[in-house]
Amino acid sequence: MRKQFSSVMFALAAAAAVAIFALNAIPASGQGQAYRAPRAPGTQNPDFNGIWQAVGTAYYDLEPHVAKAALALRPGPYGPLPAAPVLSFGAVGAVPGGLGVVEGGEIPYTPAARKKKLENQEKWLDLDPEIKCYLPGVPRATYMPFPFQIFQSSKAIFFAYEYAGAVRNVYLKDPGPAPVDSWMGQSVGRFEGETMVIDVTGMNDSSWFDRAGNHHSDKLHVVERYTRTGPDHILYEATIEDPQTFTKPWKISMPIYRRIERNAQLMEFKCVEFVEELMYGQWRKNPLPR
Repeated sequence: MRKQFSSVMFALAAAAAVAIFALNAIPASGQGQAYRAPRAPGTQNPDFNGIWQAVGTAYYDLEPHVAKAALALRPGPYGPLPAAPVLSFGAVGAVPGGLGVVEGGEIPYTPAARKKKLENQEKWLDLDPEIKCYLPGVPRATYMPFPFQIFQSSKAIFFAYEYAGAVRNVYLKDPGPAPVDSWMGQSVGRFEGETMVIDVTGMNDSSWFDRAGNHHSDKLHVVERYTRTGPDHILYEATIEDPQTFTKPWKISMPIYRRIERNAQLMEFKCVEFVEELMYGQWRKNPLPR
């Protein structure tokens, strides 16, 4: 009886192994052969219209990182503990681990810029612009935990982000240098086959790349590449250059997924009003207790 049971279990295990091999042998959408997306209305360019969202932990930290108790930490008797202002968040305030999205694993900071990154990380609660609902900048807007929508026609490309109501107009004809630096910069787009390439300049030095304190100067130059790899997938790549902050250009990449719910839409997350108490509450005639 035991021998028959062992034979049955062996047969089941072998069948499972064959099934797993067969599943792994089937190429995912867009793999194994070049995917050709539908054309945008009135053009011969790939169609990027839709609501999209990145899934992952890049918004915590672009570099590989282990899980930890909180973004804001303090020394403890046996290792770091959550800082007092975030202690009551418990597991909700913890940071999930991530494999990272930086090609090569590490951002190539200059020594001075690496020191500033560590200072940003230590003072995250006071310095991260996301906490105060400032606009996210590029590329951070792409991989925040909120969807965004691309509107594309034969004459225009427009990005609308759920976070903070951020928007970005992509020029299809280069208007020249940006007249002033801004949080979202100036975007100029073109198409290279199945890829939409967006050149972003004119950004200020105030945005971060993530919640880990990764930063840049106002010399930041980002070249984004959006490539449709399947009906509901985009490969997002961004090459980042800033000679004042980094020793060489570096690159991030990640998949972006279409939101396919029947009623998919951007909701409102106009967070300015959510942080008024944080930023200005102390100037009330009768301030609330902190």
